[in-house]
Order: sequence, then C-alpha cells, then structure tokens
Amino acid sequence: MKTSRRHFLMLGMGMGVGSSLVLSRAAFADTANRLSATDPKAQAVGYVEDASKVDKAKFPAYAAGQTCANCSLFLGKATDAYGGCTLFGDKQVAARGWCSSYTNM
Repeated sequence: MKTSRRHFLMLGMGMGVGSSLVLSRAAFADTANRLSATDPKAQAVGYVEDASKVDKAKFPAYAAGQTCANCSLFLGKATDAYGGCTLFGDKQVAARGWCSSYTNM
C-alpha cells in the first residue's frame, strides 16, 4: 500500500489531537486532586492556599515565611507548585499554602 502525503498529514494531525487530549486529561486530573480550602479536613486545620492570607488573630502560631513547601509534612519538592501532604492523603496542597499543623522538624 502506497501512503499518500495527504494520508500521512492526516495521520500526523490525528496523533497531535490525541496527544493533546491526553495532556489535557492529565492536567484536569491534577487540578481535580487539589485540596480545596472549603474541604472539611482543610477547614479543621485552617488550610489556606496562600500563606499571606492566614488569619493571624485566629492562628497566632503562624510566622512569616511558613509555607507548605517548607513544612516537614509536605511530600513534594520545594519547587513544586502543588504536592502531597501526609495530612490529606491523595490530595495536593499548594506549596505557598499553610495550615495549623505546620511543622519544620
């Protein structure tokens, strides 16, 4: 069977669309797995996605510079935008986030 240039281009475009669908599905799965600040477990420990928004009156133990990225419970790399946390199972927390369980031992 002789492959025409048109067939070759169509095949290439189909593969490109297919790979972009796979990438977008992976990106969606990553977003869907993020911990929401409205999650009951997150609310129980005062989790916020941005440590600069911590209610300092409610959480006096908070100190500037404390973030999930430098917490000993954070399972991602310090350079990751989101990563796992031993408190929240398979949910991803924001590296710049904070909660009252922060520890840096």
